[in-house]
Amino acid sequence: MNLAVCADVGSTYTKAAVVDLDGGRLVAAAAAPTTVGTDVLHGLDTAVGAATAGLTAGDLPWYVCSSAGGGLRLAVIGYEPLVTAQAGRRVGLSAGANVVHVAAGRLGAADLTALRAARPDVVLLVGGTDGGDADTLTHNATRLARARWRVPVVLAGNTDVRDDLHALLAAAGVPVTAADNVLPRIGVLAPAPARAAIREVFLRHVIGGKKLSRGSRFARLVRAATPDAVLTGVEVLADALGGDLAVVDVGGATTDVYSVLTPDERDTGPSQEVTGTLWRARTVEGDLGMRWSAPGVVRAAAEERLLAAGEEDDLAAAAAVRAADPGYLPAGDADRAADRRIAALAATVALRRHARGAATGERAGRDLRDVKLMVGSGGVLRHAAPGDAAGVLAAVLGDHAGGWPLPRAARPVVDVDYVLAAGGLLAADHPDAAAALLRRHLGGV
Repeated sequence: MNLAVCADVGSTYTKAAVVDLDGGRLVAAAAAPTTVGTDVLHGLDTAVGAATAGLTAGDLPWYVCSSAGGGLRLAVIGYEPLVTAQAGRRVGLSAGANVVHVAAGRLGAADLTALRAARPDVVLLVGGTDGGDADTLTHNATRLARARWRVPVVLAGNTDVRDDLHALLAAAGVPVTAADNVLPRIGVLAPAPARAAIREVFLRHVIGGKKLSRGSRFARLVRAATPDAVLTGVEVLADALGGDLAVVDVGGATTDVYSVLTPDERDTGPSQEVTGTLWRARTVEGDLGMRWSAPGVVRAAAEERLLAAGEEDDLAAAAAVRAADPGYLPAGDADRAADRRIAALAATVALRRHARGAATGERAGRDLRDVKLMVGSGGVLRHAAPGDAAGVLAAVLGDHAGGWPLPRAARPVVDVDYVLAAGGLLAADHPDAAAALLRRHLGGV
């Protein structure tokens, strides 16, 4: 067989899969704890070794993504908060980044201090539509140059001044990459060039600088940040199935939501978003998770009035135990029930925020009524009994009090075999295999 290894180095576990490239079939899979405390290659090699045990296919190509060490931390600097800064934030999320800081307007001394305090891995510098205002973008680029800024910058603003500002930053020693404008004109959001540039910078400057591994082998293996690979997998699946879909990924620290919608007349007329519609979107809820962020789930659920009478105190106690021990494993029926409840609440709140537009910056929210497939992901769902995982997705799809239009005919499915990341990793070099893998395991084909 023509095989390839796909691996995701996560913050807690490293997952490896062996895929038959000729038929898009999952041949084997394994997982091992991520060894951030020593060298992530130890855990990666262990997981891949377990997945390939018994195979006699010789040396296989490796496709690796990573969110270890905090993933990709991105800061966005824009022209003003409601248009270009918001557009930049949404593009950054689509590139798989954790957006840790957003600034708008002309940078001053206090703004630079706040930017440094956010400790970004990359800065996305945007501002002005093509042919529009260039003063703010020029001021901010000049300010970074004079501040001897050394964090990589992706310059994706007004193309009229892009070349001059690229030269200015480069001459000052700033690692800078230019891309087309994320908002070339009002109402048109163009994420692809900036997303590609952010991915390039992540691979060239960031992954090797996180000191996750002693040598250069890990940096050479990694092809994408994990959320970027997953969104690519979601896009491949949506294209293969020809319809809208959504994914909710419940992790230990965050809950990510991905959705792919079909462009139509919803993006025209007086209600059109000034920043444009991002038809393929990702949002990150940093206060919702199964371990580190479990207390945030309880707080958010209480604010959303999702808790039953008398439930909050017991659930808060269970959440505190999980936050104190990220490697916590539930023991007993009551403990596992608490895990399921936290997962259902995290998924429900995350979908509410995503659909309402609170997390995407879309005033009208995201219309998920035509979603045909609702995919659940994350270890809490992959390792749960089928009925328990189905119950989590049922809570999301039955959230009639959430203030967002529910999918009218969505089929729930759990990414038990963790193929979304693998499909995204294979998409560029082996698109047919990626599509076949995703259709077979998630699309019911």
